Amino acid sequence: MFISRKWRYFWVMIGFMVAELAGTIATLTLFGIASPDAYRTQLWKLGGELGFNSSPDQILYAYANYRPIPKTPIIWSGFITNYNIIISVLSMFILLAKVVLFIMHMWIPLVSVIINVVLTALWCFSAYGQAGPDKSDPEHPSSVAWYIAKSCSVAEPSGNGHNCQMAKGSFAATIFMIAIFTFNIVLGVWSMFPTKEAKEARKNAKEEEMSSPSSPENTREKLWELRNMQQPAPTFQPYTPRTLAFNTLDRQLPLREKETYA
Repeated sequence: MFISRKWRYFWVMIGFMVAELAGTIATLTLFGIASPDAYRTQLWKLGGELGFNSSPDQILYAYANYRPIPKTPIIWSGFITNYNIIISVLSMFILLAKVVLFIMHMWIPLVSVIINVVLTALWCFSAYGQAGPDKSDPEHPSSVAWYIAKSCSVAEPSGNGHNCQMAKGSFAATIFMIAIFTFNIVLGVWSMFPTKEAKEARKNAKEEEMSSPSSPENTREKLWELRNMQQPAPTFQPYTPRTLAFNTLDRQLPLREKETYA
């Protein structure tokens, strides 16, 4: 079993890239319009007036009465607006890098799964921040943002109908991005499992490698044979000062020994 490096459905992958490009452009546009505070505070104030959530006036009330300043819910904070812009720019950068790596055949399923899991988690947090709860006012708790749970018709009398639709559109684009990255994860995991043809090709490649003279197995066998080869014994015994001394004592001089062998 091995991890495949090829995509199962090439044109499906191309389609996901096109859809990801469209979603990234949409989120960049919508979040760019919303920055820095095009309608966030207005929707917060309108929700407080209608009793759907807390009111931004509670912060001024706390300052005036020297009470602890309540923490601003993430849904109405400037953090989530900046976060959405950052994640949109990051997604565009990753998409451009993905296209280049895909053309160079380096965007393999394993890398795709890892990157898409990270992006999915980041976009899920963005969705939570846009539709998250508002529990800062115990008298008017909210589990979901009112502009998502309710129709924008309630904002028409105050002139915030367009702002409500923009907020809904931003949330819808975020959900679309989450869906695209989730589908990419599924496709990447499915492509990591090798097909029957890929298994056969890998098996044949291994057999050819084993039968090749330059294969590691054959090289090891040759080295083992060379190590086990016995070196031929020398014809004449090498002479050392000690050998010459013993030969002299035995009256066997080297010259005479050579003549004897001759």
